[in-house]
Amino acid sequence: MTPLSDGRRALRVAVDGTPLLGNRTGVGHVTAELLRTLATRPDVAPVAYAVTWRGRGELKRALPRGVDAATTLFPARLTRELWPRISFPRVEWWTGGVDVVHATNFVGPPARAPVIVTVHDLTFARFPELCTADALRYPRLIERALDRGATIHVVSDFVGDEVRAEFGLPEARVVRVYPGLGVTAGGDPSRGRATVGRDRYVLALGAIEPRKNLPVLVRAFDLLAARDPEVALVVAGPDGWGVHEFSAACAAARHHERIHRHGYVIDEARRDLLAGASVFAYPSIYEGFGHPPLEAMTNGVPVVASRAGALPEVLGDAARFVDPHDEVALADALAALLTDGRERAELVERGKTRAASFSWELAGDDFVRMYRSVA
Repeated sequence: MTPLSDGRRALRVAVDGTPLLGNRTGVGHVTAELLRTLATRPDVAPVAYAVTWRGRGELKRALPRGVDAATTLFPARLTRELWPRISFPRVEWWTGGVDVVHATNFVGPPARAPVIVTVHDLTFARFPELCTADALRYPRLIERALDRGATIHVVSDFVGDEVRAEFGLPEARVVRVYPGLGVTAGGDPSRGRATVGRDRYVLALGAIEPRKNLPVLVRAFDLLAARDPEVALVVAGPDGWGVHEFSAACAAARHHERIHRHGYVIDEARRDLLAGASVFAYPSIYEGFGHPPLEAMTNGVPVVASRAGALPEVLGDAARFVDPHDEVALADALAALLTDGRERAELVERGKTRAASFSWELAGDDFVRMYRSVA
């Protein structure tokens, strides 16, 4: 470890880099930004591990300069079977000796070093019908990590309160550190509009899965489209489970020809779509944080979001909120931000201020403070 000017030593921090592999979800983007931030700091020496066999080479390519890649030939499937039952193999099998382990996506490994487990939300407890089989295994994995002494990191006070209640934890076992917001500005609005083929569109970003509540958005858009002949709806994100319900809603829409479905989009295309959007819609049933609406705010796009989960905490007074189950209210809110110049301008200004408060520079300080406290 490298000595620092104040006599302390840089912490060797093992970070779960598995979310970086494949098409990245929100957790993958946050993990990438966390590692990028840690790599710039002299007070930590990050190493990223991934519980994967086939993705061993991909991990190294996904990491920023200054972050070591730690992989092993131990089969991932066997690891998933062993960790809920016994404390083998320890994560040091991948990383060597470390001062603290940060499991970034619910799964806290056994380790000699202290472990921090990030719990992004409690969908598995609050809405199990919206979860995959893998997500329904999280409670057991979290309980095992807690039994081994892990600290829980949460991304919002809302999730912190839920975690304490769900697992019966004292205040000190749960630490809230807000993640930062990556660079999403700088897109070309003309390219975004050209991609859609429309000058005005409502944008939704995220994986197509039940929790995102996209069939309700489609039905709300159908109501909006009946009174606004020029606006389109763009939904960009990879297919998740439950995509059939979304596809059925699109097929049933009277104005289905104005619904544009994009799959996973690379960062440049994502920035262009954000820059060109007229309104951003985020009707999720439940969220532990919510990066996409903050990304829209950074780009000067007004946001309509559901009054659910941590979204009111994270977005503050910078979004227009609606009941996620009320498609009429959602349609009315979208229409208002497309036509009411005063409300639109107010939300744009508030949104830029709100998004600027979630910087990775500040988040990096808080994460390292948490690491030192736990280590």
